[in-house]
Amino acid sequence: MADYKELAAYIMEQLEGVDGVRNIPMMGGYVFYYKERIFGGIYGNGFLVKDTKASRKYMPDSEPEPPYKGAKAMLPVTILEDREQFVQMVQEMYDELPERKKKEKKKKDV
Repeated sequence: MADYKELAAYIMEQLEGVDGVRNIPMMGGYVFYYKERIFGGIYGNGFLVKDTKASRKYMPDSEPEPPYKGAKAMLPVTILEDREQFVQMVQEMYDELPERKKKEKKKKDV
């Protein structure tokens, strides 16, 4: 878990200066948001991002893999050390990412 915390800090450091990036700890890993849209996360098999045209453009050799059993395949990040490319990829992914689902308020029985 400490390794995940360090990796999350490093990812945030790489994205420093990009407005709207945040992460939250979830299910033993971390989920990363850009302008409130999920773009990736840290899972048991490392840091993965959504499989989009932009992520494939920047990481053409990355092979999709599911972050956990039953999940949609994501791409392992291979350009994390290249801050400029990594930032560009995340920013270009935005338009391809689904909007965050709004939570429905529970109706109270009257």
